[in-house]
Amino acid sequence: MRRVVIGLAGMASCVAVAAGAQMNREIHPERWPAVATSTADPAAERRIEAMLAAMSLDQKVGQTIQADIASATPEDVARYHLGSVLNGGSSSPGGDEFGPASAWVAAADAYYDASMRPNGTLPRIPVIWGSDAVHGHNNIVGATLFPHNIGLGAARDPALIRKIGEVTAKELRVTGLDWTFAPTIAVARDDRWGRTYESFSEDPALVTSYAGPYVEGLQGRRGDRDWLKGGHVIATAKHFLADGGTLDGRDRGDARSDEATLIRLHAPAYRAALSAGVQSVMASFSSWNGVKMHGNADLLTGVLKHRWGFDGLIVGDWDGHAKVPGCSPTDCPASMAAGLDMYMAPASWRQLYATTLAAARTGTLPMARLDDAVRRILRVKLRAGLFEAGRPSSRPFAGRYELLGSAEHRAIARQAVRESLVLLKNQGVLPLKASARVLVSGDGADDVAKQSGGWTLTWQGTGTKPEHFPHAQSIGAGIAEAVRRGGGHVEIAPEGRYSARPDVAVVVFGEDPYAEFQGDRADLLFDDTHDALATMKRLKADGIPVVAVFLSGRPLWINRHINSADAFVAAWLPGGEGGGVADVLFGHFDFRGRLPFSWPADAKGLPLNSGDTGYRPLFPFGYGLTLRQRTSWNVLPEVSGVQEGGGSPVGFLFSAGRAQGGRSLKIDGANDSPQTVTGVANNGSVAVRLVDRDRQEDSVEAAWSGRSRGSLLIAEPRAADWSRYGPLALTLAIKVDAAPAAPVAVELRCGPGCTGKRDVTRALRDLAGQGWQTLRVPVGCMAGGDAGRVTAPFVMTTTGALRVTVSAIEVQPIKGKVVCP
Repeated sequence: MRRVVIGLAGMASCVAVAAGAQMNREIHPERWPAVATSTADPAAERRIEAMLAAMSLDQKVGQTIQADIASATPEDVARYHLGSVLNGGSSSPGGDEFGPASAWVAAADAYYDASMRPNGTLPRIPVIWGSDAVHGHNNIVGATLFPHNIGLGAARDPALIRKIGEVTAKELRVTGLDWTFAPTIAVARDDRWGRTYESFSEDPALVTSYAGPYVEGLQGRRGDRDWLKGGHVIATAKHFLADGGTLDGRDRGDARSDEATLIRLHAPAYRAALSAGVQSVMASFSSWNGVKMHGNADLLTGVLKHRWGFDGLIVGDWDGHAKVPGCSPTDCPASMAAGLDMYMAPASWRQLYATTLAAARTGTLPMARLDDAVRRILRVKLRAGLFEAGRPSSRPFAGRYELLGSAEHRAIARQAVRESLVLLKNQGVLPLKASARVLVSGDGADDVAKQSGGWTLTWQGTGTKPEHFPHAQSIGAGIAEAVRRGGGHVEIAPEGRYSARPDVAVVVFGEDPYAEFQGDRADLLFDDTHDALATMKRLKADGIPVVAVFLSGRPLWINRHINSADAFVAAWLPGGEGGGVADVLFGHFDFRGRLPFSWPADAKGLPLNSGDTGYRPLFPFGYGLTLRQRTSWNVLPEVSGVQEGGGSPVGFLFSAGRAQGGRSLKIDGANDSPQTVTGVANNGSVAVRLVDRDRQEDSVEAAWSGRSRGSLLIAEPRAADWSRYGPLALTLAIKVDAAPAAPVAVELRCGPGCTGKRDVTRALRDLAGQGWQTLRVPVGCMAGGDAGRVTAPFVMTTTGALRVTVSAIEVQPIKGKVVCP
């Protein structure tokens, strides 16, 4: 066995192993198939060494820091020698998420100019700007929006993937950017994961077939004159490794498997990306058998760098280093020691710069490791031609705003939509006739944001308006265009009420947008919050044939809807070209999409993957009908296999030391997904343990560290409608053991972008040291919440130190006047 331990990385590994020695964490790099990578350019390497020798220690450390533009100015780039900036999912130039593309070019110039400002004899090193362009240049108003990866996986078209990469790169260049955090080459093995739609497939072979073409579409072909230059950008293979294999599909969770499974399922796509010349690899938030990937020297260094010969840079994810044992967002030499080359430190960068500099000065961070990290960063910048490229606004394609959402680019996106659609059922109603009278209904009938999903203009894909999609077309608008051309009549009515009886109804519905851990689920029961099933049944009762177009970021249990439809189309998250759906519904093109993920026969959500023992899907991996195919159809079972709820929320949310009514007790942090608590848990922001009040372990003690934002919460298994039950209040049996050191809020969460809050700081300070007391917070006092879609009815959040013990949380009806604490 070859064991790689570099400096502090060994310390991190020892902590993790001690916490769970029952899991095998040994890695044997020699067992991992080798990768054919490029040989170094001697002239370039000499230039790199000369620059490295001329750099100051401060400058070297600065190159390893990537800061968010929301917290770092161009002046900061100059002062701290920052190597990179990024725009996070909800940050943009001037804080305007919907600002013009020209603002991006101007900001890119400003950051570049700052990095190139003379500073004595120090070499000038251009800054690079990274962005999550994951389904097109999706941060920019008017850019081309492609289907998310799950739909592209259904298309099974590597040549199309290459084209999508080329278009995305060119549109990035229009706005002055030179680095994308794509492609995601995760192999999602549990569809409850909130990032399933970012995965091409459950099948490693399908994902691998896309990795190389996507990288080459973005970067160009290695060896060509325009590799990484001209209309190409730096690509990132992410998230290394096994982010799609975590237990229970928990985002940022723990992938528990043997080494052979890593090699068989999760490694092949990375080998393909490296063979195609990818210049950046992003470390995963997640862990493997309890060891955080941001601190896993055996995989980052032993496999990726030594065994596979990767000579590009490894970039971290959003403060991902903070979860390495012994680390915080502002201090983590262990992560760089393990192999990370560039910290993604959005708002923590200033303090992280200081602690990393101190670690380098004292030798805690070995100088050889720091030099290697900087060498890799310089190598990528040099290969990308950034030292000679000049200001971003002067580079090829910069400022050519007519290319954003151009007809040529949208035609490729429309092709991608057509090829991504999977026909699950057709009882003779398809193809539709364009001369018919067509009703388009459902909450997704005329909603580009819904059909585009998360990572669309904003992180969660929420908070947008129709005018933010000037070059896009909704599915309803695409159908209307086809019908009018065919001489028919169309009516778009999301609620399903028609003014004239239609010949057929197309019902477009599905999941609302989400991203990352906010999309994690306890099961795979479709939450029909907009009551699409009732609409479908009403139309069927009127004798109207129904075509269902289902928008989702994963397969979901939806048998009742399938039974109520004459035809059922899995449309995934198709992006901005709704006309591509119409192209296929009206038979101008045939269905060719095939399931990239197995479709579940029940809603339990247990992993379901082709080749698994006991594999019994409703529709198997690879299933998909064409318009010419006719299949016999039996009514599907309508028992979901999970508790569906729907009753009054009045009663206990938490008692006897556990969450009640199918709910979950969880903690989360500023940089972590909600973690279910079954006993003792600590995410660095908040620590919990079960303690005794009247009986053994009948209460939970929660202690906030004050290091970063943390929350204690009760989560519903699915969104619940509390709006029908009159005024309600949360009543807590609580003991405040240590008064809050910072503001504390009790929150009600209601899905992505929706949170109701009530400040309870004063109330908790008054209760401190008073023993067991009662705290009552009316739901109506939590401003900004939506009682019609409750996902977490109780959340206590603070950024400061606090310690409380809670024995019960009860929902009670309010009689009389509502009094807010």
